Amino acid sequence: MQDHNITSGNSLHTGQSKDTTNLDLLKPDFDFEKFSIGAEEIKFEVEKLRKQCEEESESKGLFTVKPASQWIEQAKKRPIPKMLFAEFWFEGELCILFADTNLGKSALAVQISNSISAGESIKAFRLEAERQIILYIDFELSEKQFEARYSEKFENHYIFNKNFLRAEVNPEKSDYKENGFDSFERYLYNSLEEFIIETEAKILIIDNITYLKDTTEQAKFALPLMKDLQGLKKKYSLSILCLAHTPKRNLSKPITRNDLQGSKMLINFCDSSFAIGESSTDKGIRYLKQIKSRNTEIIYDTENVCVCQIGKSSNFLMFEFLNFGTEREHLKQISESDKEKKIADVLELKSQGISNIEIARRFGVSEGAIRKWIKKSQ
Repeated sequence: MQDHNITSGNSLHTGQSKDTTNLDLLKPDFDFEKFSIGAEEIKFEVEKLRKQCEEESESKGLFTVKPASQWIEQAKKRPIPKMLFAEFWFEGELCILFADTNLGKSALAVQISNSISAGESIKAFRLEAERQIILYIDFELSEKQFEARYSEKFENHYIFNKNFLRAEVNPEKSDYKENGFDSFERYLYNSLEEFIIETEAKILIIDNITYLKDTTEQAKFALPLMKDLQGLKKKYSLSILCLAHTPKRNLSKPITRNDLQGSKMLINFCDSSFAIGESSTDKGIRYLKQIKSRNTEIIYDTENVCVCQIGKSSNFLMFEFLNFGTEREHLKQISESDKEKKIADVLELKSQGISNIEIARRFGVSEGAIRKWIKKSQ
């Protein structure tokens, strides 16, 4: 077969290094101009192939392997995460906000959404990110309940910024089979993805995480859920805030990661988490406590909680910062009579054949505590 000569006799200057790739020195017989191929296009394709080769050499099956210093160099080119809600939630994080029912999770989430969508910080809570679109997926409130919270007796309605987009399930399109899916969960995630692509939003708030899975109590269900959310986050560079419940808990004890309802996989695989606590001093007082953080040290711990008052100012249900305090100031104080009554209640349940584990769940304590109470009564 005849070889194609792509250079003339003096294709390279004398003394030119073998490693030099100066395309301007090439004298091709091939008519590049005829096919609208210039030197810059060739350089671009060469660089593209070089990067592809590098990526392939770094790819080891499931993993991408690079020297640690190279990871840092790559990370330096990425923007530093900005605060979305003080140190509680940063850009690029999958964050979980949890609390008992009726403590104001949704109210705070809407307040955070309103803050980011308008580009205005909440008093005492820093906002570093710019004003942007918020996708608020509301599985909790009906449109009328939402209206009631953000109006004065259904008049004088609060005007939200147009960047605040709220969504709720359309009952007329809730049949996943009619829409070509094998499960409601796949249909739900597909709809979320379409919503994200269409709006190009980078902030997603989900109220409530339990709607995404039938149960989050077991690791085999919670782990796929967290993988799906982390996958969405990475694919579209999202910041996600998920709201979650706590089971019945002992109000005399500090909030811990164990108070998040469901499998420990939820707290293990999120980037950050914070909780709303109920104050025993006043029914309208709440406190915010950091539970987990990866972008910063824990600042708002049990010795430094953010104390707030929840209430409705005109036409907006909101958290209003009061001061900083210790968590123990807001915990329920247990008297001797309370302790005696609790032990009596435990013994009554035990006499009914209820297991220690179930009794512990009802009282919001460990199974070991139940054994101690029973032993103490004997």
